Amino acid sequence: MASFDGSLRIPEGSEAPISVLVDLTEERLRLNSGGVEIANWKLGEVLVNAKSDGFHIHRAGEELILKIKQDAAFAVMLDLRSVPVELARRMAVYRNSLRQ
Repeated sequence: MASFDGSLRIPEGSEAPISVLVDLTEERLRLNSGGVEIANWKLGEVLVNAKSDGFHIHRAGEELILKIKQDAAFAVMLDLRSVPVELARRMAVYRNSLRQ
């Protein structure tokens, strides 16, 4: 799985989150909304931290918060190590499902 459904928002922003399709192929993080590409970054250009309110994406002094429906698969694909306990449990279940 390399595509994920989610929503994107700005921290402390009053705007409603926007629906996005997240693509994690070719060592890139691409965000599309309504058929329009809104971000296309090399994975090495971004820092992704998993927190209880979503994935915090940091790039060039900016921060976005991404909520992913398939959060465990997304975190596993990014090989995140420091994650909230609940997400770590879902990641373990997801990894086990890949082995079967």
